[in-house]
Amino acid sequence: MRVKICGLTNYEDAALACEYGADALGFVTYEKSPRFINPENIKEIIKKLPPFVTKTILFVNEDSKYVNEVMDYTKADLAQIHFKADEEFYKNLDCKYIKVIRAKSKDEVYNINEYRIVDAFVPEFGGSGKRLPIEWFENQDNSKIILAGGLSPENVFEIGRYGFYGVDVSSGVEERPGKKDKRKLRKFIELAKYALRCG
Repeated sequence: MRVKICGLTNYEDAALACEYGADALGFVTYEKSPRFINPENIKEIIKKLPPFVTKTILFVNEDSKYVNEVMDYTKADLAQIHFKADEEFYKNLDCKYIKVIRAKSKDEVYNINEYRIVDAFVPEFGGSGKRLPIEWFENQDNSKIILAGGLSPENVFEIGRYGFYGVDVSSGVEERPGKKDKRKLRKFIELAKYALRCG
């Protein structure tokens, strides 16, 4: 199971996530988020990071031109589109992207057949710790789903048996918003990887 650590705001936390075995890192450009980081700082962090970890930037309510500019400037790998956008928006993107489904119902989770991040719907666009009902995923093909929302070292192990492509965590491994807890970070990644082997 792949592990993405999101809401990173500093190099120290990003480097630790890599050291502990994270597959992807996430940076939030949404200014209303307590985990906001500007493109200049994202670029400086990415320059120092190892090559085989996916660097992801989360966008909320931005146009395709801005997304393209930030992705090109920072040299990030993947744009995480955390809002509903039309086909024209995606057609105009020059970068690789992944959609976030902010699900209110089970039907919304399975209405597309592509890799996607599935999160619980909250007005503030993530980082709230709200969980989706795990029973939604029983007896389903979850191989293209990255599960987000309300995950922590205490509950990630149980996720292994559902066959998700990956998990995405932010607040569940924090000391405070924007600052990761070293112990929680390490434990989450270790348990997520172990859950895959046992699942």
